[in-house]
Amino acid sequence: MYTIRTMTLEDYEGIHTLWNTIKGFAIRSIDDSREGVGRFLNRNPKTSVVAVADGQIVGAILCGHDGRRGCLYHVCVRKDYRMQGIGKAMVVYCMERLKEEQISKVSLIAFTRNDIGNAFWKCIGWTKREDLNYYDFVLNAENITAFIN
Repeated sequence: MYTIRTMTLEDYEGIHTLWNTIKGFAIRSIDDSREGVGRFLNRNPKTSVVAVADGQIVGAILCGHDGRRGCLYHVCVRKDYRMQGIGKAMVVYCMERLKEEQISKVSLIAFTRNDIGNAFWKCIGWTKREDLNYYDFVLNAENITAFIN
């Protein structure tokens, strides 16, 4: 059995450990550091979530908004806890928190090569956008991305 609750900075070590178990996951050196996650949680104190089972964090979502649109980041469930409804329960939790903050639309980015993730989003009713392009502009080249193999 698992519980779903709001993420706090005290969860960081467990979340970081979880991230390092997810094959193909991308972690940024600054944004995903303890300080970076702390900044995110300070800006969005009620919207991020963790799933806890047997005293360990087995799922997590960084969720926030800019006052207009919500966004989900780093959605993951530990491999041995998948297919138990944890991912969907965490997404529902985030959507409820965003609705409480009067956010009407939510987006996320999934790597095209993330077949499991893309199947999950399709299965729970999210729509893949075909009408736009996604662009990035790097402001801090020190924020290095490392992929988990």
